[in-house]
Amino acid sequence: MSYKQSIDNCLAAAIGERGLENAELAAALDEARGGLAQLRAWHGDGALPLLALPGRRDDLAALKPVIGRYRDGFDDLLVLGTGGSSLGGRALCALAPAGAGPRIHFLENTDPWSFPAAFERVNLERTGVIAISKSGGTSETMMQFAATLARYRAALGEAGMGHHFTVITEPANNPMRRLAGRFGLFCLDHDPGIGGRFSALSLVGLLPAAIAGVDIGALRDGAAQVLEAVLAADDPKDSDPALGAAVSVALARHHGIGATVFLAYADALRDTALWFRQLWAESLGKDGRGTIPVDAVGTVDQHSQLQLWLDGPADKMFTIVSAPSLGEGDRTDPEMLSGIPELGWLAGRTLGDLLDAHARGTADALAAAGRPVRLMRLDALDEQSLGALMMHFMLETIIAAHMMAVDPFDQPAVEQGKIRARRYMEETGETGSPQAG
Repeated sequence: MSYKQSIDNCLAAAIGERGLENAELAAALDEARGGLAQLRAWHGDGALPLLALPGRRDDLAALKPVIGRYRDGFDDLLVLGTGGSSLGGRALCALAPAGAGPRIHFLENTDPWSFPAAFERVNLERTGVIAISKSGGTSETMMQFAATLARYRAALGEAGMGHHFTVITEPANNPMRRLAGRFGLFCLDHDPGIGGRFSALSLVGLLPAAIAGVDIGALRDGAAQVLEAVLAADDPKDSDPALGAAVSVALARHHGIGATVFLAYADALRDTALWFRQLWAESLGKDGRGTIPVDAVGTVDQHSQLQLWLDGPADKMFTIVSAPSLGEGDRTDPEMLSGIPELGWLAGRTLGDLLDAHARGTADALAAAGRPVRLMRLDALDEQSLGALMMHFMLETIIAAHMMAVDPFDQPAVEQGKIRARRYMEETGETGSPQAG
């Protein structure tokens, strides 16, 4: 495995009354057994296409011409999409080596100030576009797509637009595909059986990542490690995702844990924390169930949230994700710090040394305060480990949903806001002012 998980500091034996008793954990693990069985059944009959991705390579081969076109022909790439159409790709692209491919810009919002500003920073002739919407009707993405098409048509003409665009949407007669057809744009199929927030390891996340220079085969290799171990586990306690789900659900039920903090000790994992936030919230927040996901980055959030975490309400579980950092990064010059005794402990040490010390110190302090802390240590900050981490959390989320008796693949409440937004758009009309009558 490309990571190691420890739940020791989530147990009463380590942190006291706010931790899980052995009987509580055992009962939760027994529930998780059903989630594992469901995953095995879905894998066996192909009912959940997500589970086929780690072992596939044919789909990656099919992307090579598209990847080559963008890497060879463009300096910048705009990715249009929101939620699951963007967050997975962002997380993966964070591992891209500097200068290995075009600069990637994820345009996720319909913010009327930042969206046009993004175009001021690029040369359209040297900028490609990937537009992603599973349904092909997401209002925010369609607004972005229409605005971007208008800019390219004005700058390059309709005849020069097609080479710049790739559209990813379901193979259906949806608005995005029809608009793409009107301008002769190249389309790739978004698998209808893979929801947006579970699509990071499909072409949705892998195409931008590969263009940026990320090793997408290694991402799939890491995911395969986790999936194979889950499918082979006879006992939930021997499956890291099942164990993680059992701990999360049991802490919520028995100890009032209403929030789960994903604390990543690496800037390259900042977007993974954001990706996890959507995955956990949108999959589990149903029928009054679920816990609130909080994204955080060490050491930054030690200076903004740690006081609350240690001395505020004891209603949070912490997952501290780190990678080996000892000896990494710039090293201080002992001579430069000589004569300043307050800084003697930093002399000759690296940035990575301090990051590692803070990760360990924060975990210890939280546990000492009786806060449940799970540790996840990546073998390296690389594609294989990130693929493993993301597959872990997708499977953990699905198993937790089984335990909570909710469907992890829908988001019915989200539609209510969309319905109201459309009504407001219709009421204000083309001018942006309320229509008479």
